[in-house]
Amino acid sequence: MIKSQIDKATSFEKRFEHIDTVVFENSTQASKAVAKEMAALIQSKQQENKPCVLGLATGSSPKGLYAELVRLHKEEGLSFKNVIAFNLDEYYPMEPDSVHSYVRFMKELLFDRVDILPENYNIPDGTLDKDEIADYCKAYEEKIEKVGGIDLQVLGIGGNGHIGFNESGSLQNSKTRLVALDHITRVAASGDFSGLSNTPRTAITLGVKKIMEAKRVILLAWGEGKSSIIKKAVEGEITNKVPATFLQEHNNATFVLDKGAASILTRVNTPWLVEKVVWTDKLIRKAVIGLARHLKKPILMLTDADYIENGMSDLLADSGPAYDINIHIFNKLQNTITGWPGGKPNADNSKRPERAEPSKKRVLIFSPHPDDDIISMGGTFKRLHEQGHEVHVAYQTSGNIAVADDEALRFASFVCDYNQKFGIQSKETEQIYKQVVQFLQNKKSSDIDIPEVRNVKGLIRKGEARATAHFVGLEDNQIHFMELPFYETGKIEKKPLGEEDIKRTMDLIEAVKPHQIYAAGDLADPHGTHKVCLDAIFEAVKRLKSKPFMDDCWVWLYRGAWQEWDIDEIEMAVPMGPDQVLEKRHGIFKHQSQKDGVVFQGADSREFWQRAEDRNKETATHYHELGLAHYAAMEAFVRWHF
Repeated sequence: MIKSQIDKATSFEKRFEHIDTVVFENSTQASKAVAKEMAALIQSKQQENKPCVLGLATGSSPKGLYAELVRLHKEEGLSFKNVIAFNLDEYYPMEPDSVHSYVRFMKELLFDRVDILPENYNIPDGTLDKDEIADYCKAYEEKIEKVGGIDLQVLGIGGNGHIGFNESGSLQNSKTRLVALDHITRVAASGDFSGLSNTPRTAITLGVKKIMEAKRVILLAWGEGKSSIIKKAVEGEITNKVPATFLQEHNNATFVLDKGAASILTRVNTPWLVEKVVWTDKLIRKAVIGLARHLKKPILMLTDADYIENGMSDLLADSGPAYDINIHIFNKLQNTITGWPGGKPNADNSKRPERAEPSKKRVLIFSPHPDDDIISMGGTFKRLHEQGHEVHVAYQTSGNIAVADDEALRFASFVCDYNQKFGIQSKETEQIYKQVVQFLQNKKSSDIDIPEVRNVKGLIRKGEARATAHFVGLEDNQIHFMELPFYETGKIEKKPLGEEDIKRTMDLIEAVKPHQIYAAGDLADPHGTHKVCLDAIFEAVKRLKSKPFMDDCWVWLYRGAWQEWDIDEIEMAVPMGPDQVLEKRHGIFKHQSQKDGVVFQGADSREFWQRAEDRNKETATHYHELGLAHYAAMEAFVRWHF
């Protein structure tokens, strides 16, 4: 079913791929297609009066799938009474009622929302004594065999290619067992556990052997963050260093991807190596810049032979010689560079990325977290203000979950000491302080912060954001704290985008009536906040586009601490000198709670200011290597056409 749908979705040939791989526009469409296949399997088994045995995964990848299965149950009558489910894994040790437990995850997202019989779902037990685990794992596999084996196994994929918790180095005949978690896996999960030190070191996982014995396997992967490991798993050789490559030997396995996860597969990244293509301007730019970077040559130094020897003879025949193509792409790239992100007044703007008029623009910068503005586009932010534009910054969420407990305790103590020092009596303040201290001193790793603690953490981040905006030069009436409701759960897991989130975004856009909107297009954010914030902006803009002021509004997307736009995608590059790089660093330093080891460090051990500087320097270096002027750093943007 998925195969037929994907064949319609793409015409790419798959010569480089060693496993069936299907690509959807986005994860929502992909999840619906997989849910449809699963529903058809469940129903066919019902008609045969047989159980349907499903192997299920956890993590972020299957969330949309489970939501769609719940919808099919509630709206279209899909019954799960004949379903027997076996989950892949569970952290060890882990209490089933912990917020981190996969028991809780599965019950909240699927099992408690459909009519599956409680005795029919099985999740590895994280409460066992260690000497009980071996026998338990053997019995877990025997139970799968007793019901006839797994009919359909759903998988995600880890950054090191693990399936289940079968980490790099796992053997193809590995059985269900207790495993030590790879450092990469623990770092990826550390955000959920408020830091690496709280993240489990071991887990119980279904073995590779049982996964390979499943009659059907579907692996899900979303986003650019998974693109590198997907390329290795799909196009690389079979190796236990990347356990997902074992699936190449399965006779009925499919990788289901969104465009981000598939973005560096050969047929997507360099389609001219796979089939004859129509050479659009966008594709020519991608190919030429890619060729120059591959050969480590400036664009203007590429030769006819370079094109021919690297699979681009068709382009040469269509648009050559190389000299003409090189000049065209060089000029295109040069025209993306501007020191005037708001447009240069009284200048010819025909080859500039932004309009000259109006010379003084209203600018609205959306920042998902209270520091994304300065980390991602701090140089551009300051330059827009200095060049006379009316700049507003909107902090979409409180960012409170990213503040460490000791920071909250220190802040609460300061307020209490301040009041005491200056004789400010407030029983309410004292009561809040006591609640905060009592909770934090007794907090378990699985506890959700109480509202009082979240408020303290939110105030810390609000103060830091305001200090940054003041550092740039903004007044208080240009600083907006939106506190979008979807974020305020106190947990890593957020609510879906809601009408109130969209309404607040629309209201602010209408109030400012901006000529420019800047929004975070960095979807590699590990806890998904950027994606929801961007969706809120996109939906708000779409609903407002009929308003007259929107005719003059352009939307620019920046990227954050996690990734940067590829050079061939960049439509505006704002250069910075050494002094401006230092200024940006000082602006980032205003966010003291996010320095010196943060809650959401991710797999990158560098601090956010270091990541930003390195990324901006790298962008400038890439431009220089392609033959353009050499700057200390560059911030990059892509325009979204609504």
